[in-house]
Amino acid sequence: MTTIGVLGAGQTGTTIARAAIARGHDVVIASTRDPRSLAGLVDDLGPRARAATAGDAAEAGDFAILAFRYTPADVLPVEQLSGKVVLDTNNYMPWRDGIYPEVASGRRTVHELRQRQLPRSMIAKAFTHIQHHARPEIRVPSDALPGLFRLARPAGAPDRRALVVSSDHPEAVDLVTRLYDELGFDTVDNSPLSESWRSAPGTPMWRHSTDGQTRDELIRRLAQAVRPSA
Repeated sequence: MTTIGVLGAGQTGTTIARAAIARGHDVVIASTRDPRSLAGLVDDLGPRARAATAGDAAEAGDFAILAFRYTPADVLPVEQLSGKVVLDTNNYMPWRDGIYPEVASGRRTVHELRQRQLPRSMIAKAFTHIQHHARPEIRVPSDALPGLFRLARPAGAPDRRALVVSSDHPEAVDLVTRLYDELGFDTVDNSPLSESWRSAPGTPMWRHSTDGQTRDELIRRLAQAVRPSA
């Protein structure tokens, strides 16, 4: 049994927590608010979930998930996350986040900047191109489910979708690969973190994120990406 510390109780954190619990994991979830404010969410998630402060969630987790956007001023539980794999679900969106010159110029990826914030953790970019909400256009009842549930398929299914992981740490890639498989997805390793721009918003693979793509399709589209000039 694995305990996952989920830092961020919005749509992304809640959806991943729900999927992990469905596969038998325990979740300790945190937000910027008092843990008591998450009582309704915890009741909804069930007995495998509890709320905590960010530091306590990071401490309790065998690994952690960061389900909030990057900002340079983030104050993170560095000590509690030291030595642990940390999954970063953030996407850099300048129209939302503002301009980070290192990222906009192509000199760094936002996930490299996150690794800089957590130098003793093993950062992995994960869950960044799967929708954590309903499909924008509802065609059939299952489209009302988040993509993480709607697109999941058993291992070996011909229409199984794949998700990207990028990391500077093989241990992190292995962990994400196992987790993706549990949740119903193949993995494409797009490491190291300096290559994680290939799965950013606006790239060829991103345009297919609504309904997903097979492993071969994802590999091909990652290779087609063109990096911004420095």
